[in-house]
Amino acid sequence: MSLKILIIEDEEKIARFIELELGYEGYSTTKAFDGRTGLELAETGEFDLILLDVMLPQMSGMEVLRRIRRVSSVPVILLTARDSVIDKVSGLDSGANDYITKPFAIEELLARIRTTLRLANKSEQSELLSASGLQLDTSRHTVNYRDTAIDLTKREFDLLYFLLKNKDLVVSRETLLENVWGYDYAGDTNVVDVYVRFLRGKIDEVFSIKLIHTVRGVGYVIKDD
Repeated sequence: MSLKILIIEDEEKIARFIELELGYEGYSTTKAFDGRTGLELAETGEFDLILLDVMLPQMSGMEVLRRIRRVSSVPVILLTARDSVIDKVSGLDSGANDYITKPFAIEELLARIRTTLRLANKSEQSELLSASGLQLDTSRHTVNYRDTAIDLTKREFDLLYFLLKNKDLVVSRETLLENVWGYDYAGDTNVVDVYVRFLRGKIDEVFSIKLIHTVRGVGYVIKDD
């Protein structure tokens, strides 16, 4: 059975182009041209992934995303003409799995879709990872330190998961970008440092432990404190 993708895009030519290309790749697609219709389809249909434009009539893509996340963990890739860091971070923190900036090459979009689906499939497999009294449960999507719950954004959770999965191994920024952000990133890697600071602020500083270690000039590693 082919995987089902919902395309929520108000520019009909773009939506049709994406639909044709995804059809060539064997995906089954459904289109919506405004936010309200897209949300209704997302809430009632069973989709494996959603491509969601940020600028939509009737309801913005960000509002659609927030409402989807109340009821579903279906992978969402944002399609955005906005290239600012604030917009991208806002989308990721609202629950998007990835984003792609218009105009984009269809090969890049297809690669993002494959990676996002692969990561989503991995996250469905239950795992319990731990270090220094901290526990991460993939099936419940929870993080606790000695029975105290820690509230993380999806991106923070994914970053922590990958570091815990590779406990005692030094992971480079490039590897983190490829596996956590879901694509090969050729630009500035400072976004990794920013999210590591977020994690340290919520874990290391709050509980006075040294969980995430910096290996200067290489990357990061999690060790038992």
